[in-house]
This record gives sequence, C-alpha cells and structure tokens, in this order.
Amino acid sequence: MTAPIITRQLILDEAKRWLGTPYRHQGSSRGIGCDCLGLIRGVWRAVYGCEPEAPEPYALDWAESSRSERLLEAAERHCGVGFDMDEARPGDLVVLRWKPDQPAKHLGILSGPDHFIHAYEQASVVQSALVPSWRRRVAAAYRFPGVKD
Repeated sequence: MTAPIITRQLILDEAKRWLGTPYRHQGSSRGIGCDCLGLIRGVWRAVYGCEPEAPEPYALDWAESSRSERLLEAAERHCGVGFDMDEARPGDLVVLRWKPDQPAKHLGILSGPDHFIHAYEQASVVQSALVPSWRRRVAAAYRFPGVKD
C-alpha cells in the first residue's frame, strides 16, 4: 500500500472543514469542540492517520506558569526547524506568542498570504486576517512533514 501524498491543499481542505467548530479547551473533535492545539491535532489525524504524540493535560495558563516553550519544541520535533514568516506558505503551521517575553501558546494554519485558520478562545475555529497585530506575534512557521507542493 502506498502512503498518501501530503499536499498543502490537503492540509488546507481539512483545516477548512473545522471552521465553525466551537472552542473547547483541550478538545480535538471537529464539529464538537477544540482549542488551537486540538485543531492542529485533528488536522494531523485526518492527514496522517494518527497523532505523533499525545499531549499531557494542560491548564489555561500552562505557558505562563511553566515558562517552557512546549509548542515550539513539539513543532520542531515533528515538523523540523522553524522558519520566518517571509518563507511561510499556505498550509504551513504558525506558532504565536501573546507577548514577546512569554512562551508561545497559540497555533494556526496559514490559509493564504494574509490569513490563517485557528481556534479562537470563547468563539470557534475561524479564519482571521493576518493583520499586523497577529503577524508580530508569530514566533515561527513550520512545514508539515512530507508536504509536496
């Protein structure tokens, strides 16, 4: 059996299927509820068949209390070395931090040169414009493994 070809379009099509999914802390079920990590986990499962690792439970303030770069470390473990947004293309993973001195704690998938799909707290999975206030929060971008253009 041949492995499926992973394309940017495949990742984007799956991410778009999640639009409107309600926000649920630690959730990862399309149409039922997810947070930003759950969105990425669900897209990963749909595209690759299973998750690369199961996350430990996490509190809403996990990044502030631990001060660790858990999201950036996990992204590097599974997607390779991060790169600047200037090199990012639709279908790439973006990792964001709320403040420059805090660990990254938000994720999304670039859906166009100036838009990304993410789970917005107290709302749902949405596509947002990557306006300057979002763009300056991007810590790094990552290519999903095995992506063919």
